[in-house]
Amino acid sequence: MKKRSLLVAAVVAILSVGALAGDKGYSDLKFVVVKDANGKPVRNASVILHAVNKNGKQEKGGLQLKTNAEGQANYAGIPYGKLRIQVIATGFQTFGEDFDINKPAMEINIRVKKPQDQVTIYGEKK
Repeated sequence: MKKRSLLVAAVVAILSVGALAGDKGYSDLKFVVVKDANGKPVRNASVILHAVNKNGKQEKGGLQLKTNAEGQANYAGIPYGKLRIQVIATGFQTFGEDFDINKPAMEINIRVKKPQDQVTIYGEKK
């Protein structure tokens, strides 16, 4: 029951940020998360949404979605405005970018990459 209360509070926070900013519309969002290397879907990736204020600062609260077997997650009723989207998936680099939500329906395609090799200033030991 506690998780549900937190989810409701997060949704209210996102909606109130849009109302305070004077935004007039709401969007139905579809996220598609795929592997950069081969375009295959990424299952069970976390898609985290944060409202961004007019100063570019991330608002408190947020919402977390999980992708299905096709790498998709959906959410209806996000207010128009800036939205910071982060994607976290096991075995991939964390993705983060701000998007301008300005249409009644939007599909956001995200390509996640494998981690890069670690760089060192020390030479290989022989």
